[in-house]
Amino acid sequence: MKILIYGAGVIGSLYAVLFSKNKNTDVSVYARGKRLEELCENGLRYCDKDTVKVANVRIIDAVKDDDIYDYIFLTVRENQLYKALEELRVNISQNIVTMVNSLDDYKKWEDICGKGRIIPAFPGAGGSIDDGILNAGLTPAWIQPTTFGEISERNTKRTSELSRLFHNSHIPYQIVSDMHLWQLCHLAMVVPIADAYYESEDPENAGADRRLMLKTAGKIKRNMKWLKNHEGKLSPKKFYMFTSVPKRLIAVGLTITFKSEFGDRFMYRHSMKAPDEMRELHRKFYGYIKDRAKKA
Repeated sequence: MKILIYGAGVIGSLYAVLFSKNKNTDVSVYARGKRLEELCENGLRYCDKDTVKVANVRIIDAVKDDDIYDYIFLTVRENQLYKALEELRVNISQNIVTMVNSLDDYKKWEDICGKGRIIPAFPGAGGSIDDGILNAGLTPAWIQPTTFGEISERNTKRTSELSRLFHNSHIPYQIVSDMHLWQLCHLAMVVPIADAYYESEDPENAGADRRLMLKTAGKIKRNMKWLKNHEGKLSPKKFYMFTSVPKRLIAVGLTITFKSEFGDRFMYRHSMKAPDEMRELHRKFYGYIKDRAKKA
């Protein structure tokens, strides 16, 4: 299977490493700027316990129109999405897996690159790139596995192929029928979490601020209740706990999570490195709620 990772940040680099360990895949990574220079000079370096290794991937600086890949994994930030789709519009590969945090109508994406090419997805990963070396990992499967599904909400040959790819690459995954709803619910939780870091005078120790954790818990609880009432359901089902568990108990859970290694690796680092993206997602999420309220 020929795979293209379009975007060599933390997420793209990690999935490239994991796919490259599968002997049945041929992995290429498309990068630009300083990251491209690093990769061309040193390869895709990553931490494996206490050892720095180099992934068996091909580094490219352009995606040609006639390059054919079985799957293109689009691993860019939300504010880079449309430029990436425009660049891929004329490429003849048929399957683009969009690992992007977004509330956009998927039809907008298909209008750019062609109907039937998009497979919405979301990564279950996080970490950082320090001095050109990837230091990242997958989130625990019970918290957030790699998530994907067809826009048609059906199981297809593509979902079966991707399932095998993730399984053979030892990547926990789940298929959901409604990716738009799943991403709505995901943002209902992560937007208040990112906001907490930005509101804190000491973001690295935001979890120590009890008042801030209680405020964040209230936002998440309110968001989930709204989605349950207006969308009819939540996805995944475990999010229903936010509608029934007392706010103070949610705040205790947030405090523990913010202070943990998990919180540092998967929440704090991304929030601090992508404030523009998260603030834009804040605007879009609450804008979505406001628009729906007007139409109700």
